[in-house]
Amino acid sequence: MSGKPRLTYFNGRGRMEPVRWLLAAAGVEFEEIFLETREQYEKLIKDGVLMFQQVPLVEIDGMKMVQTRAILSYIAGKYNLYGKDLKERALIDMYVEGISDLMQMILMFPFSPPEAKEKNLDSIKERATNRYFPVFEKVLKQHGQEFLVGNKFSWADVQLIEAILAVEEKIPAVLSGFPQLQAFKVRMSNMPTIKKFLQPGSPRKPPPDERYIETVLKILK
Repeated sequence: MSGKPRLTYFNGRGRMEPVRWLLAAAGVEFEEIFLETREQYEKLIKDGVLMFQQVPLVEIDGMKMVQTRAILSYIAGKYNLYGKDLKERALIDMYVEGISDLMQMILMFPFSPPEAKEKNLDSIKERATNRYFPVFEKVLKQHGQEFLVGNKFSWADVQLIEAILAVEEKIPAVLSGFPQLQAFKVRMSNMPTIKKFLQPGSPRKPPPDERYIETVLKILK
């Protein structure tokens, strides 16, 4: 093994995409193994590699890590993206959990039946504009700094820029009433590591298509 973190998941966003974002933002190169068949997945379970029989799986520092939240907090701590003390860490955790609630709706959207798509899209828009984005707009306005916590780049900033771009793909004008978030998006998108991740050919995955959905359903059946 090369020493780079190795990510095992489907060839798509899903629960691994925030891990890709965080590693990329930290400037860490990684390798990926894509699950294409049910047999690959069953072999991982049989070999005892998946603690709870679930992916994502990240191999890092001699560990085989599962559970997205545990993986992300380890990476954030390892690469100094997790605040300077317990209070900052608690704030980052609260922000990240809130963003994750919104991202869960986006994660499940492609798997919703056609007749529910419009209703689910309305729910994403309503939650983003009334519950989640106002929080971050207010935080940025009140402390007048570039980043969400302690005026230092953190895991919370990475999760928020990922969420903003994911919601904008579905609702392009979603930031129209949020000038602080518009400026935040520009700042984050121009940070060298994030800018690189947003370029074509990076490990960032495109929005889920039919092939991705079929593969996930076939493997996890």
